[in-house]
Amino acid sequence: MKYFVLDRGDEISVELSELFHRLAAENGLELDEKSPDIVVSIGGDGTMLHAFHTFIDQIPSIAFVGIHTGHLGFYADWKADEIPELIHMMSNQAKGETIEPRVVQYPLIHLEICKRSGNSSYICLNEFTLKGVDGTVVAQVDINDQMFEMFRGDGICVSTPSGSTAYNKSLGGAMLHPSIEALQVTEIASINNRVFRTLGSPLVLPKHHRCDIYSRKEQNLLLTIDHVNLPMDDLISVSCQVAERKISFVRYRPFPFWTRVRNAFLD
Repeated sequence: MKYFVLDRGDEISVELSELFHRLAAENGLELDEKSPDIVVSIGGDGTMLHAFHTFIDQIPSIAFVGIHTGHLGFYADWKADEIPELIHMMSNQAKGETIEPRVVQYPLIHLEICKRSGNSSYICLNEFTLKGVDGTVVAQVDINDQMFEMFRGDGICVSTPSGSTAYNKSLGGAMLHPSIEALQVTEIASINNRVFRTLGSPLVLPKHHRCDIYSRKEQNLLLTIDHVNLPMDDLISVSCQVAERKISFVRYRPFPFWTRVRNAFLD
């Protein structure tokens, strides 16, 4: 089995990364930074986002495992002191001495960004946000080529089901189970009065639906795709849809989504 480790870079995560490499070598696992079978993230959910975008071109052929070094993350199954157990399970899998672990797949969002200076496409794991830099955002929101609303406010957040527990939740959006192939559109501080009106409620769109956001004035905007910030002043539109590709996570033991939710927000 070929693996690669990406850590957060702090002292604890670096030490755990070194420990992982040592135990992996002792158990016959092969380090491969170009085409690993499994990518191990050591840190937090931000580290997992970084790992995802580092290997985004290999998403169909690799799987991810998360080890958290602080608070429990939604993408991390393992604690720091459980690394020997994880290595043991990975080694036994490679030798065919254990039952194949479960592989779960989470939906992603595909974005097509159209600018006067050119077009580009992106995939995001958590969410995409559009915000104003120096004023109110004015944007037309279309669903399936039909105008839905003219938005005015601080911005718009479009999240995946796994990302629905992050920024989307703080905006009042619903938490969606990652088995649901959908995306969620949530307004950020919309303006609603007798002149301007938006729905003011999050929208959940299924896989076969598309949401298009059109910039409707000259405005400086900040587009954020997971942890990547893209300032721009020439945006024409952003098209959002559930991606054909999915991200895969290896589950060597059960860790249900709702257990993650309870541990993060209630326990």
